[in-house]
Amino acid sequence: MAGPLKKQLKDAVQIIGAGSVLFASYLTAIGDERFYANQLMPLLQRVVGAETAHVMAVKMIGVGMVPLTRYQDPASLEVNVLGRKFKNPIGIAAGFDKHGEAVDGLYRLGFGFVEVGTITPEPQEGNPKPRVFRLTADQAVINRYGFNSCGLEVVQKRLKAREETQVELRKAGLPLGVNLGKNKLSQDAGADYLQGVRVLGPLADYLVVNVSSPNTPGLRALQAKAELCQLLHRVLKERDALPEESRPPVLLKIAPDLSAQEKQDIADVITELGVDGLIVSNTTVSRPKTLQDSQSSEVGGLSGRPLKQLSTDAVKEMYRLTKGKVPIVGVGGVASGQDAMEKIRAGASLVQLYTAFTYQGPPIVTKIKRELDKLLKEQGFSHVAQAVGADHRAVHGVSPPHSSETAAVVSSVSGGSAELVTTGFSDA
Repeated sequence: MAGPLKKQLKDAVQIIGAGSVLFASYLTAIGDERFYANQLMPLLQRVVGAETAHVMAVKMIGVGMVPLTRYQDPASLEVNVLGRKFKNPIGIAAGFDKHGEAVDGLYRLGFGFVEVGTITPEPQEGNPKPRVFRLTADQAVINRYGFNSCGLEVVQKRLKAREETQVELRKAGLPLGVNLGKNKLSQDAGADYLQGVRVLGPLADYLVVNVSSPNTPGLRALQAKAELCQLLHRVLKERDALPEESRPPVLLKIAPDLSAQEKQDIADVITELGVDGLIVSNTTVSRPKTLQDSQSSEVGGLSGRPLKQLSTDAVKEMYRLTKGKVPIVGVGGVASGQDAMEKIRAGASLVQLYTAFTYQGPPIVTKIKRELDKLLKEQGFSHVAQAVGADHRAVHGVSPPHSSETAAVVSSVSGGSAELVTTGFSDA
């Protein structure tokens, strides 16, 4: 009896084991949110280093190894801003797909827009490893990559190879952003950005001037008023020299660690020069006292949950300083529909995430969109544009925008379609 019983137990274990593997594979393929967030991603983080995991994720998404998503974006999530249609306002921030290797796979995950980079003119290795640190206890990451980049030429070839695809995606409301930076040893930062505009501008649906990474020496000094004014004037002039059909909007990405005067100066410069938008914000060099992880003292930019309120406050302040007239992309600590809604109510027309994507996996994209759609309905908004800057209207006693009360329809730079532009409050 012992022999048959032992064999039966062995068979049972094999069946259960095979069943578990198949079930886990099924949950992985369908993109089960709880399975990814509570089991698969924590397991991978225990066995794979932070930078290795990052590289692997980009490669896998780049070859189309992504979970299925059947979620259909509701009309409430569509946004028209920057002369572009966005099928939904949730994008992947720069820093994930640094070299433009996984654009189409990221769209398949449900992102409404993808931003590649930061890309420097010449290839560079970035800072020595290790340079990425998970703060698991804080749901955060510290990185000091230092603009590791394959250079403009390589990215240009990759984007050129899928140019026709991007034309169709743009029409469908899935724009592509390109984030530009300077080489570490460059003696002329402006020339680096101008080269980026010339080479990648014709392939981008919007360009980002990144002067806010804390990991490139001297970069944040370009946020000072005189330097910034000179740089952006040159960048906009170079953009305007491109063929008319290839002139993308230009956005400025800023740090969350700016003083009140620095924020005012930036607002003055971008409104005076006519910069098309802001991305608020990059990672922070501050270290909140609430951090619990033993790696919290590592040098670099902090992202994830601890950055959320700091970046939301920066969004709110820049919206106020620009009087709601400059479109803002809010980024920093977004891990739920509620987080996205807070950024939108603070003044962001679009929202990006990155760190939460590394902790919760691809299903987080659908989760945030589903939750955001529900929150819009619960708070009485029929679409995202109505919620943009709502917290300012509450403070100033202005009713939410409805039809022509606080909205104006203007011609879109993307070719004649109408764009809804909402201003949050008057000068009063």
